[in-house]
Amino acid sequence: MGDSSTAGNGDNLSPASPKLPIPGKRNILITSALPYVNNVPHLGNIIGSVLSADVFARYCRLRDYNIIYMCGTDEYGTATETKALEENCTPKQICDKYHAIHREVYKWFNISFDHFGRTSTPQQTEVCQAIFKKLWENNWLSENTMQQPYCETCKKFLADRLVEGNCPTPGCNYDSARGDQCEKCGKLLNPTELKDPRCKVCRNTPCIRDTDHLFLELPLLKDELEAYVNDLSVAGGWSQNAIHTTHAWLREGLKPRCITRDLKWGVPVPHEKYKDKVFYVWFDAPIGYVSITSCYTTEWEKWWKNPENVELYQFMGKDNVPFHTVIFPSTLLGTRENWTLMKTISVTEYLNYEAGKFSKSKGVGVFGNDAKETNIPVEVWRYYLLTNRPEVSDTLFSWVDLQAKLNSELLNNLGNFVNRVLSFIAKDPGYGSIIPNPEGAESHPLTKALGEKVGNYVEEYIEAMEKGLKIAMSISGEGNGYLQESQFWRLYKEDRPSCSIVMSTASGLVYLLACLLEPFMPSFSREVLKQLNFPPETKPSLSDDRGDIEKSKRPWNILPAGHKIGIPTPLFKELKDEEVEFYREKFAGSQADRNLKAETEARKITDQLHKAKISDANKKKERATKSSEAKAKGSASVEAEISISRLDIRVGLITRAQKHPDADSLYVEEIDVGEAQPRTVVSGLVKYIPLEEMQNRKVCVLCNLKPASMRGIKSQAMVLAASNSDHTKVELVEPPKDAAIGERVMFPGLDGKADDVLNPKKKVWETLQVDLHTNKELVACYKDLPLTTSVGVCKVTSISEGSIR
Repeated sequence: MGDSSTAGNGDNLSPASPKLPIPGKRNILITSALPYVNNVPHLGNIIGSVLSADVFARYCRLRDYNIIYMCGTDEYGTATETKALEENCTPKQICDKYHAIHREVYKWFNISFDHFGRTSTPQQTEVCQAIFKKLWENNWLSENTMQQPYCETCKKFLADRLVEGNCPTPGCNYDSARGDQCEKCGKLLNPTELKDPRCKVCRNTPCIRDTDHLFLELPLLKDELEAYVNDLSVAGGWSQNAIHTTHAWLREGLKPRCITRDLKWGVPVPHEKYKDKVFYVWFDAPIGYVSITSCYTTEWEKWWKNPENVELYQFMGKDNVPFHTVIFPSTLLGTRENWTLMKTISVTEYLNYEAGKFSKSKGVGVFGNDAKETNIPVEVWRYYLLTNRPEVSDTLFSWVDLQAKLNSELLNNLGNFVNRVLSFIAKDPGYGSIIPNPEGAESHPLTKALGEKVGNYVEEYIEAMEKGLKIAMSISGEGNGYLQESQFWRLYKEDRPSCSIVMSTASGLVYLLACLLEPFMPSFSREVLKQLNFPPETKPSLSDDRGDIEKSKRPWNILPAGHKIGIPTPLFKELKDEEVEFYREKFAGSQADRNLKAETEARKITDQLHKAKISDANKKKERATKSSEAKAKGSASVEAEISISRLDIRVGLITRAQKHPDADSLYVEEIDVGEAQPRTVVSGLVKYIPLEEMQNRKVCVLCNLKPASMRGIKSQAMVLAASNSDHTKVELVEPPKDAAIGERVMFPGLDGKADDVLNPKKKVWETLQVDLHTNKELVACYKDLPLTTSVGVCKVTSISEGSIR
């Protein structure tokens, strides 16, 4: 069920040599819809394609299938040109900028591409033009004149997305419909159909002119396409929304589809008459799957022209369906080459945000970089999005629902089960972290019944991957029930052999859950395997060849007796009401609104820095006028001014926290502050912050206080925390997540060397502490200056205008 000899977990890792199809194995080629490179992806984009595909890719690796997962940014077309105009740069610069942003977002979400490429490559031009030439040779293309908006002001034809107007669809009348599609009703449009059209650049009304274009003759390919759809939609188990949309297109009757555009940014058409045009993005974008694979391996045809040995699975949102089930397969069929056509398509509906829709163009909702900047771990985001996946109808993201799923399902069910089992095994006296011998498990009725249930669940998991997450969570629920019914804490005292059976079985379930949940929450699985003391390169497995499915029916035999586990720590922390309200307010409105607020705050900080510099200059002037007084004191040393720069505040990481053995109100923490050894710190936070929230988190640490003994343990530093006015609530001051451990926290405009050790007799800390506080924006400050790291300011979760000590 696990293989510790195979390195790598597929997380954005490129193998030394690209994978190719293996005769006799199940070879699967997975793609997710190429995200358009004109903005940061939001949560709806992420669940709609890349995350869903990633789960399936990880599941296939778990099953030991031979797979590659290809994706990349879709970079050509009008939307890129439009964004470049908005940001006053070139399309290439836009693509470079947002490709890097997409890559970072998917890396944080643990998306395990085998290759994440882009479409603005020479390989894309080569493959796209080769397909075009085959279509031309086979007479599947026609020439026609079409009417297109022309802007007299901008002196150019306007591509679909450079025209906006009122949607012509009855009952819609959306006033910002694009020339290719209405964002509100989803209807595909031609720009000439818009009512009251206007140029997106200059806002003037365009005129209509004739222009020649090339068309893919879909009607001539209809019979072949219908045969393909009727065969593969059944054999490949297409999702119902994909089948419905495809048949609707076929019923309406296929029409010739224009494949060229009057643009500069795109793949050039290799034809003398059309050399000033490029291919329409929805002709060349699906070909991007092929060209991205050709960037991964020069032997790409072994994947893409090998339908006998390769299965193609594609993941996307519902608005992309016709391009993948009608236009792309028709294009490939028309070449008369032996292409690997899509076997299975998995389509999601829309994920909506709170009271409205996610929108990239309007910046509404939570975006990938927003999720990264919260304190909510990536495994929670993945879990919530996947449990809320809009499979058959639109679903709704809400902060309250995320809170409920985290607190009740992850924390109280899954996390509680794992922690109860491992903490009990780790106890000393107890099992001393050693997996006990489950002798007699075969004749232990409660355990035998659990094994049969779990085995059935695992078989269901294999049969219905879509329901795999719910099934795995059901196993966790069964585990909690098993622990309660066995009353293992009583068995340890009264029936040690039975307790050993129960704990060995439960620890086997913990390992099994790490395997089953790896496709959904890989970071959770890695942490569980770490706490079970398996090496980082351990690769979870559910392989038929290794007998992993059969092992699941005997969970007491999954982990060997005598195996020593690692250090158990809580896996999830509660999301509190005040945090939910904070996030709801923070991500309300559009990105533009939020950016304006951030700019206002930045200007405010700049003003504060300017005032601080003036104040500092005045103080220097005052000191200069008193120089004669200083001289009168002879050679006696002058005590340094009490300045905030004398404090040595650093970014620290709590590597371990536990209760003080001799004080109920104190924690003892081991904190890494960038030195050879961690520092021991004693903090009076027990009644304010749960122990699990003290584990593995970054904090601000005052490092140059004189060490002091607290109930027999010497404290070598102090963790900064904020409290409200009546001291009923305390929160840790937190540096940005990306701040480097050991980095000094500074106060802009006030530089200086920190004291090695603060002299307690001079009351330096006590004098400065009264001016440490949080402001209304929850930023930790000294007077008006924020506590600042190289990657941003330090903050608290919810206490505004509180004191810091």
